[in-house]
Amino acid sequence: MVDFIETFPAFLLVFVRVTAFFLLMPLFSYRTIPTRFKVGFGFFLSLLIFFSMEAPIFEINGSYYLLIIKELLVGLLIGFIAYLIMSAIQIAGGFIDFQMGFGMVNVMDPQTGAQSPIMGQYLYIIGLFFLLTVNGHHLMLDGIYYSYQFIPLDQAWLPLGSEKVAEYVIRSFSTMFMIALQMSLPIVGSLFVVDAALGIAARTFPQLNIFVVGIPVKIAVSFLILIVVMGSMMMVVSHLFELMLKTMKGLMTLFGGL
Repeated sequence: MVDFIETFPAFLLVFVRVTAFFLLMPLFSYRTIPTRFKVGFGFFLSLLIFFSMEAPIFEINGSYYLLIIKELLVGLLIGFIAYLIMSAIQIAGGFIDFQMGFGMVNVMDPQTGAQSPIMGQYLYIIGLFFLLTVNGHHLMLDGIYYSYQFIPLDQAWLPLGSEKVAEYVIRSFSTMFMIALQMSLPIVGSLFVVDAALGIAARTFPQLNIFVVGIPVKIAVSFLILIVVMGSMMMVVSHLFELMLKTMKGLMTLFGGL
């Protein structure tokens, strides 16, 4: 008990990092999950991490408060980079919606409270189910646990001003858009061909009201192509999960100066 009291400041640092992870981490950060559950789950997970590591002894002074800020930044930034990669699914849905004619139609995402495109929300929900199927949430918890091997508790600073960190975040941001384009390209490309065919039909048959005929045709073609390429999309989503974990590990490596 005496040892735990001496190392209690270290436990608070662990608790801050874990709960900061849950603020932005996909699946764990949603508003539909009660706050009490998040705090309680973060507390017990912090206990497991704390008792499985050699916790240093800290004195509560000005340097300790700086360590709290550092732990908060670690949790937020790594959770943000994971959320950024997962946003590729909704970006792909936005590309598809714009080409289908659903660009002006948004739905309220009950998980985040923000408006999102219809197809983006549909694909994102399927992606979350797939994430749970392959135990991706366990891998994200592993990332929280092994983050202390890259960024120890007694590390006093983060290299936020480093060019490598900025370049890594920008590269991850561009990769997210590239994956979104890869996911949406079959449907967007097919709709481009449909638009070209409708344009030729409009020039050939001027009496045809192309706006009335074109929208149902584009919607029907979009759903048919979506049914055909859904398996390929899920393969891209599986690679997206691998990229998310790899990006988290790479950012933690840069933060730890390894």
